[in-house]
Amino acid sequence: MDSKDTSPYQLTLTNREVLQAGGILEVESFNENQIITATRLGALVIKGEGLHIVQLNLEEGKMLIEGKVNMLQYAENKKTQMKQKSRGILEKLLK
Repeated sequence: MDSKDTSPYQLTLTNREVLQAGGILEVESFNENQIITATRLGALVIKGEGLHIVQLNLEEGKMLIEGKVNMLQYAENKKTQMKQKSRGILEKLLK
């Protein structure tokens, strides 16, 4: 098992201006108002103003963001959603 799989998943928000995140797998998109990342626990959407990725280390799964953070939201993993939809269709067909 990889070391980033055994380390605790952690978000630390300080004064709504500095966000430290662990467990980051990739950054899917980013601009000054929104950053979308894939984490070990699902997609994380960060919304705010003047957001900047100051540090990103995908080998260690760490990211540091500065700016005004207005919202943190987890979204279901797209792969999980697809599996659930296909499972639902399959169950209907087998009834």
